[in-house]
Amino acid sequence: MRRINLAIAGLGVAVAAGAVYFFIAPDDANGQEVVIPALSQSGARGQVAYGKFCASCHGDKIDGTDKGPPLMHPVYNPGHHGDASFVNATRQGAKGHHWPFGDMKPVEGVSDTELAEIIRFVREVQKANGLF
Repeated sequence: MRRINLAIAGLGVAVAAGAVYFFIAPDDANGQEVVIPALSQSGARGQVAYGKFCASCHGDKIDGTDKGPPLMHPVYNPGHHGDASFVNATRQGAKGHHWPFGDMKPVEGVSDTELAEIIRFVREVQKANGLF
């Protein structure tokens, strides 16, 4: 019985630590305001498409809103959420698992080219701001 109680307590500590990291950690990798760098041509087109399809939830500077998480957060580093994660979330939606915003619905009307350029924009901003 004591082992079960210790396991439950350990799980509680792990969940609490995860909550602190994901819900209280700064929205960006540096704890500073996100800066939009000079973008490639593809990244600039992606910024326009991002503004049309993504910014209302994820913020103009990928810094999140009260409707969706910041894509500048370390959880969206390419090593944790690769480009395919963005494609899948856009095309199929995503279960809410890191944030308290609920599930993400599929995004209608985004072409494959626009989606690739949106990802390019996000990655250029992340890189310029030290996320990777």
